[in-house]
Amino acid sequence: MLLCSDGTYYVGVTNNMERRFGEHCEGADPNSYTAKRLPVKLVHVEQFQWIQDAIAREKQLKGWSAPKKEALIMNDTSSLHELSKCRNSSRHDRPERSRKK
Repeated sequence: MLLCSDGTYYVGVTNNMERRFGEHCEGADPNSYTAKRLPVKLVHVEQFQWIQDAIAREKQLKGWSAPKKEALIMNDTSSLHELSKCRNSSRHDRPERSRKK
């Protein structure tokens, strides 16, 4: 995960972190999200054995709010847990459905 100069976060997948980070820092693709937001700073890295797991995690992180990403970066598990709670009243306040057996 990269922190961009405008305060936003970029999440991506690669099989070579050093190379890819260098490409982001150089603005190798002028049409990329990060090229318009240089400089960037590497703030979080996770490694996976299988690319499918890495892609699933990338999609998950892209759906997170900035405060939730910051809690992950800071390894603040209590804030991460709090930020993970459902706050949507249409789903959160709904009584549990009874399960049919």
